Amino acid sequence: MTRGPATPLPSPKARRRLREAASLTQTQLAERVGVAPGTVRAWESGRTTPRGRKREAYARLLKTLAEEEESAARQAARTPQPAPPPKTEPTGDRASAPEACPGAEAEPEPEPEPVAMPMPMREPAPASQARSTREPVPEPRPAPAPLTPAQAFDALYEFSAPALVRQTFLLTGRREQARESVERAFQTAWERWPEVARDRDPVGWVRATAYEYALSPWQRFRPRHRHPEPPPADPGDRTLLNTLLRLPPRHRRTLVLYDGVGLDLPETAAETEASTPAAAHRLLRAREAVAGRLPALADPQVLHRRLAELASNERLGAARPPTVRRGGERRARFRTRAAIAFTVALIGTTALTVRTAPTHYEPPVSPGQAVRGVPPRVAPGSLSDEELELRQKLRDQMQDGPERLSPQLE
Repeated sequence: MTRGPATPLPSPKARRRLREAASLTQTQLAERVGVAPGTVRAWESGRTTPRGRKREAYARLLKTLAEEEESAARQAARTPQPAPPPKTEPTGDRASAPEACPGAEAEPEPEPEPVAMPMPMREPAPASQARSTREPVPEPRPAPAPLTPAQAFDALYEFSAPALVRQTFLLTGRREQARESVERAFQTAWERWPEVARDRDPVGWVRATAYEYALSPWQRFRPRHRHPEPPPADPGDRTLLNTLLRLPPRHRRTLVLYDGVGLDLPETAAETEASTPAAAHRLLRAREAVAGRLPALADPQVLHRRLAELASNERLGAARPPTVRRGGERRARFRTRAAIAFTVALIGTTALTVRTAPTHYEPPVSPGQAVRGVPPRVAPGSLSDEELELRQKLRDQMQDGPERLSPQLE
């Protein structure tokens, strides 16, 4: 499963060159695009790629810088150079020509037209010569058919995957993790194939992704990380591998890229997202650490050869390209279906909540409290004779109460 093409961008190395040619720092470029300086370092190293509006703004800025560089080059080319002193010819037509007025520019002489060289003509074969003995006329070869995206991906994988697995093994010291990191990197490249296919260094794009996945700190939480793999059989290889694994991840990556892969210092700095002085400092510290435990590897040439031997001695294979492509497509389909299922579940939950939620406010009922001292209520029964007599007496008497007493004089 591939994505649609996005806005084309120059290679990470060209992005860095355009920024440096414009005398801009990463912080200044980040302010003009509206991102953090670390994001610009990631873009120039090729580890990440801008998307959406940030990609459009970054592409426009790089295009402006490239146009400014071209205009500066054209202006430098138009700058007149000091003319050489005129040659005096005593004889010929030029000697009799009138002298040019001072301050007037001489008309440029027309360049001689190139003379077409006659092509050697082949003599026709004699009629007596047999027709079968004549030289056959070569037929024009048909133009090669363009490669499909799958064929181009397979060619890139078969060319670079074995070397990338060996390089990743030097970073991790684990064979299965190295294979998995390279496969994941190629699966990511297949998902973004229109972008990777236009890149000037697709191998570097995949290498940066594989290194980033292999050195991720989340790898230590995997169950596979708790079980160590068997070390190399050669004691020298085992000592060198243990020395590499003791280095910090950034120093180890810089050492492998510079002394193992053979990149120059600016490319190593761009891929490790560091400045050139910082990359040089990491490289020197890594070499000092290796030479401290293995003095025989103090020479960079010897260290380069030993790293190549260590990676080649291990039997590290890679899966077939169709298997990697199908694995990446399955992962993409799984993520797509998971996103659709999550969206559907969210919509269903929202609809159920809207359906069952109350439409008006209902005050809560306060909890009841026990009241003591009240006699229990009893059911009424038949009256006794005394109660009947009392009731009759009350009915016969006046209901207004006793008469009112008024004060009188004696």
